[in-house]
Amino acid sequence: MRILLVEDEQKTGDYLKQDGLTGKQYALSEDYDVIILDVMLPGVDGWHIIEAVPRDQIEDRVKGLELGADDYLVKPFAFAELLARIKSLLRRGQQREDSNLISIANLELDIRKRRVTREGQRIDLTAKEFALMELFMRRRGEILPRALIASQVWDMNFDSDTNVVEVAIKRLRNKIDSNFTPKLIQNIRGMGYVLEVEDEA
Repeated sequence: MRILLVEDEQKTGDYLKQDGLTGKQYALSEDYDVIILDVMLPGVDGWHIIEAVPRDQIEDRVKGLELGADDYLVKPFAFAELLARIKSLLRRGQQREDSNLISIANLELDIRKRRVTREGQRIDLTAKEFALMELFMRRRGEILPRALIASQVWDMNFDSDTNVVEVAIKRLRNKIDSNFTPKLIQNIRGMGYVLEVEDEA
């Protein structure tokens, strides 16, 4: 777990980042699970840092939350409360992260990072292939007609004379299924396509 703390009070700041400019550089250059930020900082104030990537009045709390903060703790505070809030935020963050991951068998799709892996190997997809894969993953087990796929992925009315869906699925299968087992993208003749483990088809 990576935590960035930006604080200018000497008592607290002995083991924290102490100025806004340094804090902003760290916030923008690294990925942190939690950033704890004082509003009143020399160099660049905390509001500016929140906008780029709080005091005791209600307006300040609202401003901090509207600018993107997930929580607001007023000074002076007990460190036990700070730690409890950090743990709560981390739990919520993990839940959000988990909701961005969809998997079937040994295939995993990360929606937020736009990444697909199978057996831990990264698979590079085009934007349309990723959209197609996401549609299959979200509706796994459902037979998806070509017309539905065309409207969802290409935002177009299905034309029986075009083979754009078949070509795209063939390319996707080559990337997703060719070198792996079990096979996942199944062709249901006369009906459409379904994503499910081959043995279940």
